[in-house]
Amino acid sequence: MSKIKIDDEIVIKVENVTKEFTYYEDKAYFLKERLANLKRTRKRKHVVLKDISCDIRRGETVALIGINGSGKSTLLKLLSKIIYPETGTISMNGKVSSLLELGAGFNTDFTGRENIYFNSSIYGLGKKDVDKVLDSIIEFSELGEFIDAPVRTYSSGMYMRLAFSIAVNVEAEILLIDEILAVGDAHFQDKCLKKMKELKEKGITMVFVSHSMSTVEQFCDRAIWLHQGLIKMDGDSKTVGEAYLKEQGL
Repeated sequence: MSKIKIDDEIVIKVENVTKEFTYYEDKAYFLKERLANLKRTRKRKHVVLKDISCDIRRGETVALIGINGSGKSTLLKLLSKIIYPETGTISMNGKVSSLLELGAGFNTDFTGRENIYFNSSIYGLGKKDVDKVLDSIIEFSELGEFIDAPVRTYSSGMYMRLAFSIAVNVEAEILLIDEILAVGDAHFQDKCLKKMKELKEKGITMVFVSHSMSTVEQFCDRAIWLHQGLIKMDGDSKTVGEAYLKEQGL
C-alpha cells in the first residue's frame, strides 16, 4: 500500500490499480498425474481489476455494484490489505474496520467472548480498549448465553451477529462491508442497517458490496458500478442503480 500524502478530505485513493490471479488448467492432484501431465499443465492469468482509479471522500457512503465476478469483493479485499495489487497504489487515511468473510479471524475452538478480544486486536485494540466496548458488542450481537459457547457451535447467522457487532464497535473511521448482511434473519438485518445509518450520521466513511439496489438507493450517497474489471459508471446511487438495473433488464 502506498503512503503518499492525500487530501484530508479524501480518505481512500485508488490509483491505476490492476489485480490478477493465476490458475492452472488440468491441475493434477497426485504425483503420478503431475509427472504424466507436466508438459500439458498450463498456467493462466485472470485479470480481475484493470487499471482502475477512484477517490472516496470522508463521510461518503459508497456502494460497489455489479454482477458476480466483476471485481467488487476483490476491491474490498485490496482496501483491507488482505491482498495486494500487481500495479497501482491504494492509500487509506484513517482507522479501518472490515467485515468481508463470515467469521474470518475467529478461532472456532474459543468462545464468542474470547474471540471478541482476539478479533478486536486485529483493529489495534488492547484489552483495556476492548473492556470498554465489550458490553456494547455482546448486547448488540444478541447472543445471550451463547457468547460463552465455542464459536464452532454457532450457526452462520450467529457468526454474522458477532462479526458485525465487533466491526461496528471498534470506533473505526472507515468501514468496509461485503455482502455479509444477506446472512441472518430480517430483524437483525434491519438492526444492522439502522446501526450503519447511525455511523453514517457520525461521519464514518463506508464502502460496501450489495446486490440490493433498493438498499443502495436508500442508504448510499454514491455507487460505483464495476463491470469486467473496469469502472463502468460512478455517480449518485439512484442514477447508477437505475442504469445498472436497466442493463440487467430489471
